Amino acid sequence: MKPDIIVVTAAYGHAQIAALGGQHALLPIIQQAGADGVEIRRELLDDAALATLPSLAQAVAQHQLHASYSVPDTLFCDGGEINPRITHYVEEARQLNAQRLKLALGDFTGALPRDTLLASLPFQLTIENDQTEQGRLAPTVAFFTAVREAGLAINMTFDMGNWCWTGEDAGQAAALLAAQVGYVHVKAAVPHQESFRAIALDDADDCWLALLQQLPATAPRGIEFPLEGDDLTAVTRHYVSLLRNV
Repeated sequence: MKPDIIVVTAAYGHAQIAALGGQHALLPIIQQAGADGVEIRRELLDDAALATLPSLAQAVAQHQLHASYSVPDTLFCDGGEINPRITHYVEEARQLNAQRLKLALGDFTGALPRDTLLASLPFQLTIENDQTEQGRLAPTVAFFTAVREAGLAINMTFDMGNWCWTGEDAGQAAALLAAQVGYVHVKAAVPHQESFRAIALDDADDCWLALLQQLPATAPRGIEFPLEGDDLTAVTRHYVSLLRNV
């Protein structure tokens, strides 16, 4: 069974998305490229777009895609409390008819709260290793150990490139966390000035492929590296095909 391939809208770059007229304008490109789904990014939605999420959901369905919803916020606030804005994000994901909601971890202090909405979500909740200290390997492993012990249906978005930003070994992370991975952000990164930058897979060495092969073969794969060129459909189709068949 081949994995679903999801195109993360941010891969096209904020400026290009704005020039095209928003994330909905990418849907024909993503459909024609043969992808299965689209990851809608909340940071690219203005207030007007947030007010019309059901219309965006309808457009996603009309293009024969399914939606994932990425929110640039954390599950836990400082001090370990559940982020009170989660209820808003859950409702937005519901309006988008999303299959999954992706958040970062935040300040997990070792305790999972009881009787929360986390136990009865109508879609998959995934927690990503982000580029902060809170997204490092140790807190991520601790969180998913607690999730497993509590029997919660929360899994991991494994961002292949973000381990560069935290200075950790991605292969070790895959070995420890593969069983919890339900979604993969495919990304290669190289040093850039004082940090790193994501690059297209054709411009990277084969380390990304070896890492991907450590992760569940059926987990959906999201394209989160730069998609650039004169023919965006052709570029997207190339990587959709590549990731579906490796």
